[in-house]
Amino acid sequence: MENIAYYNGRVSTIEDMMVPMNDRACFLGDGVYDVTAVMEHVPLALDDHIDRFYNSARLVGIEPPLEKAALRSLLKELVNRVDSPTQFLYWQVSRGVGPRGHAFRFAGATPSLWVFSRPHTFADVTKDYKAITMEDTRFFHCNIKTIDLLPNVLAAQRAEEAGCAETILHRNGRVTECAHSNVHILKNGTLITAPLDNLILPGVARKHILAICRKLGIPVEERPYMLAELLNADEIFFSSSSAATCRIVEVDGRPAGGRDLETFVAIRDAYQAEMRAEAAGA
Repeated sequence: MENIAYYNGRVSTIEDMMVPMNDRACFLGDGVYDVTAVMEHVPLALDDHIDRFYNSARLVGIEPPLEKAALRSLLKELVNRVDSPTQFLYWQVSRGVGPRGHAFRFAGATPSLWVFSRPHTFADVTKDYKAITMEDTRFFHCNIKTIDLLPNVLAAQRAEEAGCAETILHRNGRVTECAHSNVHILKNGTLITAPLDNLILPGVARKHILAICRKLGIPVEERPYMLAELLNADEIFFSSSSAATCRIVEVDGRPAGGRDLETFVAIRDAYQAEMRAEAAGA
């Protein structure tokens, strides 16, 4: 198949899939999701993504209709039915189907499971990217991978209109993350990234990048840092499971970073090697 979609046991192409209008995902964004890239029909870091998915569901009081092992098997089965070896694999669970109403009592008895996978092209990690900054006006549960992403959509649109790849978000000057990725800086050979609190998503790519830094002997600081510190950093880059690692060399129309390419390339290449090894079954 060119692509595939799944909804509560039904399978079709994405274009042909129909879902009930009363699914709480449609009216209320009442659900959580996760996503990973697929290389050579292997969903990358799948266990990490599944663990984060179940944690997000727990934090909002949704019990997915499948256990972890069953979900893992389903995702692998669906990926193998798509022709392209490189895919974008997405899954979400909503609180279920029922008449529109804010309280949980309006939800159906069983949460709804959605999955789709389609061909994917990874970002060019050898290219330099531009970003803009924007005040982070999202809610205070950013550690939950909710499907209610309107603020992120608006931030991503601002970046696109400015001809940039990402929007770097900050709360009163404290850098949090980007519209759809985590953001990190390098200063004096040390990687600095925001801590895992309720203001950022615990990125899976972020987790692997920190482990890689420690293997390479690159010091890591997980701490709050300010926008002024980012603008004065030796390097700036963002990371996500679908984009890997992308270097930022311009912020708000001004040159930024660009002073420690060697360390960034060491991290970037080690992460690429890890992805290829996983896809090859190493």
